[in-house]
Amino acid sequence: MGVSVCIIGAGTAGLCCARHAKAHDLEPTIFEASNCVGGTWVYNENVGTINGIDVHSSMYANLRSNLPKEIMGFPDFKIGDVAESYVPSQSICDFLNQYADYYNIRQYIKFNSYVVRILYKQKKWQVIVKDLLTSNVEIHNFDKIMVANGHYHTPMYANIPNAHLFKGNYLHSHDFRTSDIFKGQSVLVIGAGPSGMDLANIISHSARRVTLSHHLKGISKTKFFDNVYQKSDVKEFDEKGAYFTSDNSYEEFDTIFFCTGYKYAFPFLSVNCGIFVEDNYVQELYKHCINIRNPSMALIGLPFYVCAAQMMDIQARFVLSYFSGNNKLPSTEEMLADTDLEMNRRWKKGLKKRHAHMLGPDQLHYFNDLAKTAQIKTIPPVMTKLHNESSNCFNENLLTFREDIFKLIDEETFIKIN
Repeated sequence: MGVSVCIIGAGTAGLCCARHAKAHDLEPTIFEASNCVGGTWVYNENVGTINGIDVHSSMYANLRSNLPKEIMGFPDFKIGDVAESYVPSQSICDFLNQYADYYNIRQYIKFNSYVVRILYKQKKWQVIVKDLLTSNVEIHNFDKIMVANGHYHTPMYANIPNAHLFKGNYLHSHDFRTSDIFKGQSVLVIGAGPSGMDLANIISHSARRVTLSHHLKGISKTKFFDNVYQKSDVKEFDEKGAYFTSDNSYEEFDTIFFCTGYKYAFPFLSVNCGIFVEDNYVQELYKHCINIRNPSMALIGLPFYVCAAQMMDIQARFVLSYFSGNNKLPSTEEMLADTDLEMNRRWKKGLKKRHAHMLGPDQLHYFNDLAKTAQIKTIPPVMTKLHNESSNCFNENLLTFREDIFKLIDEETFIKIN
């Protein structure tokens, strides 16, 4: 028997983990709780829980990507040749299915398999899995494990005084599906990350009035639809509305719509796995992915504000170069020292713990570091250049940026062709 690898999730990260595991002559098994591939890109009109299991996807109807397709594919498997750059979510889902078929990955996937618990026992990873169709529970043992369950599934809420007093409706973007529920309402959107900004505009077609509450300084000139207004952070709630910090003004609302992001959550990991999360900082990890205390485990896909599929691919190749024995990991002390050095660099730039895995313009540094450390191919600079350009366009031209069409010229250069 060869080296066995357990992969949690058949989304973007899990699929490329399996593909590269086979390329390293390892034996992958993917456990996927749903009945299809695609992870968060699979639209599910249901919210809440089904059969006691939380609905994983945060996809809403008619979503279009907020990054161009040119940087959303894998390094050696691109998204289909369609004219537009900003594509519907179904196109991404179709792309992931094409990838799974091209690399013959489905044979390694166990669908409707809910991972209950993972623990390290007798130098093996014991994985307890429940079949959601039969309720049968099985115990499997693996040499290595790659956690690829995504991080857009467990809502995070802002802690605002007297939120419990508000008698109107509450909703988190995780449970948003269509704008119809806001018809004729006055809606308070909390949070101005990419989702908050986008959704404020989207729901304004149904809502009577949308108030976007945030503390970001870089979007004050961003153009929204006419019935979208920007306000400062909420100071406190009462039964009918909210007071705002900057001027102590007050507004009444029908619904509070939290677009406040997600928590990194690994409810299936036992304490002895060696992973803990503090204010959304997942610890202790070497290069944001390898579990330092139990280095036969890796977490794939944690960094955000990145070219996600590109990053997951290089992370998978990086990790598997060690899992396969092609590379030898540094000592525990060396990995901890490397992590401390990198994180101190980030803290000195003013980043908080909740930004521990935020890369953005720093992603090229990260890709090159992984490539140099493991002696693997890096991600072409054009990917991060176009990511940065798209992010700027999002902030500056929120109403029209999806009309932009890009073309990659070479590994350094892209052009806008319209």
